[in-house]
Amino acid sequence: MRLPRPEQIWTHEQRYRILKSPDEIRELHDRVAKDPYRQTFHVQPIAGLSSDPNGFAYHKGVWHLYYQWCPWGAVHGIKYWYHVTSPDLIHWKNEGVGMAPDTVYDNMGCHSGSGIAVGDDLYLLYTGNHRDENWIRTPYTCAAKLGEDGKLTKLPKPLFGPRDDYSEHQRDPKVVYVPEKKKYYIFIGAQNLEKQGRALIYESDQPLEGWKFAGELKVPGFEAFGGMWECPCIVRISGKDVLIFSPQYTKLPGRAESTNHNVYMVGHMDYDTLTFTPDSGYQYLDFGFDFYAAQCAANVEDPDKAILISWIGLPDNHYPADPKDWEGTMIVPRELRIKDGKLYQTPVADLEKVWDGEAPADGTLPGACDMLVTVPEGAFDLNLFTKADGTGGFTIHYDQEKKALVIDKSKLDERFNDEVGEVLEVPVPDGVKNIRAIIDSCSVELYINDGASTFSAHVYPSAAEHGYTVTDGAQVKIWKIKPTVVDDFVV
Repeated sequence: MRLPRPEQIWTHEQRYRILKSPDEIRELHDRVAKDPYRQTFHVQPIAGLSSDPNGFAYHKGVWHLYYQWCPWGAVHGIKYWYHVTSPDLIHWKNEGVGMAPDTVYDNMGCHSGSGIAVGDDLYLLYTGNHRDENWIRTPYTCAAKLGEDGKLTKLPKPLFGPRDDYSEHQRDPKVVYVPEKKKYYIFIGAQNLEKQGRALIYESDQPLEGWKFAGELKVPGFEAFGGMWECPCIVRISGKDVLIFSPQYTKLPGRAESTNHNVYMVGHMDYDTLTFTPDSGYQYLDFGFDFYAAQCAANVEDPDKAILISWIGLPDNHYPADPKDWEGTMIVPRELRIKDGKLYQTPVADLEKVWDGEAPADGTLPGACDMLVTVPEGAFDLNLFTKADGTGGFTIHYDQEKKALVIDKSKLDERFNDEVGEVLEVPVPDGVKNIRAIIDSCSVELYINDGASTFSAHVYPSAAEHGYTVTDGAQVKIWKIKPTVVDDFVV
């Protein structure tokens, strides 16, 4: 089925209303909380739409995460930053609105950005989405500071405004500190006047003042790659630099009809010449139907890993939860390491601490669970969310001729975004050795061959779709997962 698009039923005034009181959405939350597709161990909105993760940072023993939030329903309209915290990246607590569009510079939304802890202070940088009476956009790079009371205080003026030699698409500041240069750098996702994706770089000796335009990021060989680079992120792992971004407005090989993607490159960043030199071509950060706007946490002290989170969703897609006035969830945070020139991704280690006993491997999925399938060499099939007789489901088949996993969601009862594509492939040249599936009420995240590749997707199984089948000879272990997200109404 194809769901009605929210754009067809939401007026401009409804989308961009300012939330004046929690009471305005209390009934909506109470209704949403009863939806059987609500997640049990993934970050999700109390109601309305959540999208890009923002301000992800470790500070004074606490993981802080904000995300884009439109409170009114599953629609892209006015954007707030909603705040959640965690001691371990597994148990998450709702803290309420972290940032609201309440200045002239962000009158139509606090758009995406990042965080960084400096000493006792946590700073948040974001894009202020200003619109004038003619709906002409001016994006400002703004900043705020987290106080001891948990509230953010915005700087009275932006750090800087947009450049007129680029289009209006200048957003999503990622701030990093480079010790060898003794400077802070901001990477801004941008689009040039020829509608090509770019990243702009600003530099300063201080996190909240003195910012100057340094120039455009140069990535040799990628001068005409995509029409906009959203959510740029750069992180150093084991002495290598990893550049992550989301190219828009372009179709890429193996991605069906989607025009929104998440890619990465491993290489070297030269801050003197503002050049990122990749060791090889771009690689997909995740091969799934629904994965976008990935961001690495600031202040991770281990030099050999990064911590990543992303939105399970895509900007132009629509989902079965939309008509129920909520949508969006985050992945389970991942640890990133580099091996053989590429990223290996694994769920954060503490996930195993919330296993709730082992379930029998009897062909039935026990709900929220962590499933490990170790497979024999050769042909391989794993079908999740099948009916009791083993038919249908979310099918995962290894094609030996293509040397790829072929993943097909078209056999599920609840079909959606079929025009974007229901079949995708994951190259696995050495064959499948194991697949770990992290399953919650409306999502599945696959880790293939110890995290050499990943695949994230929304799924909305019917009451009849809770079985699975697997190739003969495969070893299956399933651990139930305890609830780790408290769905408190906190605004």
